Amino acid sequence: MSEQDKLLAVIDELRAEVRSLAARVAELEAREAVAGTPTTVAPSTTPPVAPADTVSEEEMLAISAAIAAFLGVRAKIRQVRLVHSATWAQVGRVHIQASHRVH
Repeated sequence: MSEQDKLLAVIDELRAEVRSLAARVAELEAREAVAGTPTTVAPSTTPPVAPADTVSEEEMLAISAAIAAFLGVRAKIRQVRLVHSATWAQVGRVHIQASHRVH
Protein backbone atom coordinates (compact mmCIF):
# COMPACT_ATOMS: atom_id res chain seq x y z
CA MET A 1 0.00 0.00 0.00
CA SER A 2 1.49 3.32 -1.04
CA GLU A 3 1.80 6.37 1.19
CA GLN A 4 -0.94 8.11 -0.78
CA ASP A 5 -3.32 5.16 -0.29
CA LYS A 6 -2.66 5.28 3.46
CA LEU A 7 -3.41 9.00 3.55
CA LEU A 8 -6.61 8.52 1.56
CA ALA A 9 -7.71 5.80 3.98
CA VAL A 10 -7.07 8.09 6.96
CA ILE A 11 -9.01 10.90 5.26
CA ASP A 12 -11.94 8.53 4.63
CA GLU A 13 -11.91 7.47 8.30
CA LEU A 14 -11.89 11.11 9.41
CA ARG A 15 -14.78 11.95 7.09
CA ALA A 16 -16.79 9.04 8.49
CA GLU A 17 -16.05 10.21 12.03
CA VAL A 18 -17.14 13.76 11.19
CA ARG A 19 -20.39 12.44 9.66
CA SER A 20 -21.14 10.38 12.77
CA LEU A 21 -20.39 13.35 15.03
CA ALA A 22 -22.60 15.61 12.95
CA ALA A 23 -25.45 13.11 13.21
CA ARG A 24 -24.92 12.87 16.96
CA VAL A 25 -24.97 16.66 17.36
CA ALA A 26 -28.15 16.90 15.27
CA GLU A 27 -29.80 14.24 17.44
CA LEU A 28 -28.81 16.01 20.64
CA GLU A 29 -30.04 19.36 19.33
CA ALA A 30 -33.36 17.77 18.39
CA ARG A 31 -33.71 16.26 21.88
CA GLU A 32 -32.87 19.61 23.45
CA ALA A 33 -35.43 21.40 21.29
CA VAL A 34 -38.14 18.91 22.28
CA ALA A 35 -37.29 18.79 25.98
CA GLY A 36 -36.51 22.47 26.32
CA THR A 37 -33.58 21.76 28.66
CA PRO A 38 -29.96 21.02 27.81
CA THR A 39 -29.04 17.34 27.74
CA THR A 40 -25.86 15.80 29.03
CA VAL A 41 -23.57 14.21 26.50
CA ALA A 42 -22.39 10.66 27.08
CA PRO A 43 -18.61 10.24 27.11
CA SER A 44 -17.11 9.41 23.74
CA THR A 45 -15.52 6.03 23.08
CA THR A 46 -12.71 7.60 21.08
CA PRO A 47 -9.55 8.56 22.98
CA PRO A 48 -8.99 12.26 23.58
CA VAL A 49 -6.68 14.06 21.18
CA ALA A 50 -3.70 15.81 22.70
CA PRO A 51 -3.33 19.52 21.95
CA ALA A 52 -0.90 20.36 19.16
CA ASP A 53 1.66 21.84 21.57
CA THR A 54 2.02 18.76 23.78
CA VAL A 55 4.16 15.68 23.29
CA SER A 56 2.49 12.32 23.86
CA GLU A 57 4.01 9.57 25.98
CA GLU A 58 4.71 7.47 22.87
CA GLU A 59 6.56 10.37 21.27
CA MET A 60 8.58 10.88 24.46
CA LEU A 61 9.54 7.19 24.43
CA ALA A 62 10.59 7.44 20.78
CA ILE A 63 12.67 10.56 21.50
CA SER A 64 14.26 8.87 24.50
CA ALA A 65 15.13 5.77 22.47
CA ALA A 66 16.60 7.86 19.65
CA ILE A 67 18.78 9.82 22.09
CA ALA A 68 19.94 6.63 23.80
CA ALA A 69 20.80 5.06 20.43
CA PHE A 70 22.68 8.16 19.29
CA LEU A 71 24.64 8.75 22.50
CA GLY A 72 25.09 5.10 23.43
CA VAL A 73 23.98 5.80 27.00
CA ARG A 74 20.69 6.54 28.66
CA ALA A 75 20.29 10.31 29.05
CA LYS A 76 17.90 12.33 31.16
CA ILE A 77 15.54 14.42 29.05
CA ARG A 78 14.94 17.74 30.78
CA GLN A 79 12.79 19.52 28.22
CA VAL A 80 11.10 18.84 24.91
CA ARG A 81 9.58 21.65 22.91
CA LEU A 82 8.12 21.76 19.46
CA VAL A 83 9.98 23.99 17.04
CA HIS A 84 8.29 25.12 13.87
CA SER A 85 10.86 26.00 11.25
CA ALA A 86 10.98 26.19 7.49
CA THR A 87 14.66 25.18 7.57
CA TRP A 88 13.96 21.44 7.43
CA ALA A 89 11.71 21.88 4.40
CA GLN A 90 14.32 24.06 2.70
CA VAL A 91 17.09 21.52 3.35
CA GLY A 92 14.85 18.77 1.97
CA ARG A 93 14.19 20.73 -1.21
CA VAL A 94 17.91 21.44 -1.65
CA HIS A 95 18.64 17.75 -1.18
CA ILE A 96 16.10 16.74 -3.82
CA GLN A 97 17.23 19.38 -6.30
CA ALA A 98 20.88 18.36 -5.81
CA SER A 99 20.01 14.75 -6.60
CA HIS A 100 18.72 15.60 -10.09
CA ARG A 101 21.01 15.08 -13.05
CA VAL A 102 21.81 18.20 -15.01
CA HIS A 103 22.43 17.68 -18.72
